[in-house]
Amino acid sequence: MAALEINNETVRLHGPLLRRAGAIAASLFNGDAIDFRDFADRTPLRPRTRCVRLSRGPAPALAREGASLTSMTYADPVSETALAMLLAASAGPEDPIAADPESLSVFALAERLAVSDIPVLINGPTGTGKEVLSRFIHTRSNRRDQPFIAVNCAAMPETMLEAMLFGHQKGAFTGATAASEGFMRAADGGTLLLDEIAELPLSLQAKLLRALQEQEVVPIGSTRAIKVDVRVIACANRDLPTEVAQGRFRADLFYRLNVFPLELRPLRERPDDIAPLAFAMALRHARAIGGSEAVPCLTEGALAMLRLHSWPGNVRELENVVRRAMLLAHGNARIAPEHIVFDSPARLVAVPVIGGLDLPFAAPVEAGDGDRKLSSIVQHSEARAIVETLEACGGNRLRAARELGISERTLRYRLASMREAGIEIGRAAPAPSAMGGGR
Repeated sequence: MAALEINNETVRLHGPLLRRAGAIAASLFNGDAIDFRDFADRTPLRPRTRCVRLSRGPAPALAREGASLTSMTYADPVSETALAMLLAASAGPEDPIAADPESLSVFALAERLAVSDIPVLINGPTGTGKEVLSRFIHTRSNRRDQPFIAVNCAAMPETMLEAMLFGHQKGAFTGATAASEGFMRAADGGTLLLDEIAELPLSLQAKLLRALQEQEVVPIGSTRAIKVDVRVIACANRDLPTEVAQGRFRADLFYRLNVFPLELRPLRERPDDIAPLAFAMALRHARAIGGSEAVPCLTEGALAMLRLHSWPGNVRELENVVRRAMLLAHGNARIAPEHIVFDSPARLVAVPVIGGLDLPFAAPVEAGDGDRKLSSIVQHSEARAIVETLEACGGNRLRAARELGISERTLRYRLASMREAGIEIGRAAPAPSAMGGGR
C-alpha cells in the first residue's frame, strides 16, 4: 500500500496530529488517494484524491466542500476528537474506519491474508462491520479490479437460493423466462462474500461445498459444469462449531470455509473505534439531515456518553444514534450530550450509591409509572458494577479488571469516560504499581 506523502509545510504546522493519524491512515487507506494540506495551501488538487485541509482554531469544525474536499479545524492536536475527525475526513466511502488496537490488529492480519486466495471465515455479532472487512480484503488482493459480489444468505427465499447462487437455464422452472448466470459466475475472477452463511439450508450446503472444492457450478436445468475462479469469504453471526455440533451446519463445509478465521469483537469492546465512526457517520449524513455541507461536531461530553453505552446493536445502532443526534442538534454547530438519545431514551441524574458517593447514572425518561428503559438499566448497572468491584478490590484496577472480565486498558478507558461525562467516582482508583499489585 502506498505511503502517505505530506509536504514539509503541512508537517511543520500540523505534525503532532498527522504523526498520530498517519500510521493508522496508511494502514487502512490508499495513501495515493489522500492529500493532507494546510488550509492556506490553495495549490491545485491532485486528480482522483481526497483532500483534507487542516487549520488550528479555538473550536473543532468540519465541513464538506464537494465530494473530494473536507475542511477541518481542530483545537488540540493530542485530543481524541482531533484524531477521530481526521480519520473520518480521510476515509473513502468504502474504507474501514478504526482506531482501537483490537480492530487495527484484525485489519493488519487481513491485509496479510489478502495476497492469498485461501477462504476466510469472519465471525462476529451483527452490525460489527464484517462486510467492511471483507471489502478491505478484496481491495488489498490481486483480485481488486474484478467483481466483489456480496450475497446475504438470510435475505433470499430458500426456494430461489440455489438458482441465485448457481444460475439457471431458460425454462428450468416456472417463471424462468430467461437464463441467469448466478452470483458465483458473476463473481468469476473476483471475490464472493457469503454473509450469514449459517442461514444456508442444509440441502444447499452440500452443493456449495462441491462448487467450492471443484471451482465449478452446474446451473439449474443444465447438465454441463461451468468452471469459475472465485475467492470465497464467509461471514457468520452465530457460532458455527455449535451449529455443526447441533446438526444445523455441515462439518465438511465448515472446515472448507474455516481455513483462516477472523473475529470482529462487539463495538463495546473496541472503545477507541467509537469516536472516528461517529464523526464518519456525521460526515456521511450531514447534507441529507442538515441540508448543509457544515457538519456538527460531537463535544467531549457527547463522545463520553457514546463510550459509556453498551451498544447491543453495534455499529448500526451507533449510526442510528448519530443521525438522531444530528436531527436534534439541527442548526447547532455542536452535538452535545442532550442530543444523544439511545434506542431506549435515557438521561443522566444523580443517584446515591455505595460509600456515600454520588454518581449521576443514566436513568429512564419516564413514559409511565413503573416504566424502566433497558439502556438506562444497562448504563446504571455497568457504572455501579465498576465502582463496586473497585471497592471490593481495594482500588486495585488490575484485580478489578480481572473480576469484571475486561482488560485493564478497557477499565481505564471506562473510568475516564465516566469522569468526562461528569460521573464522579470518589477517590481515585490507584494503578497496580501504587497498590503493590504488580503484574
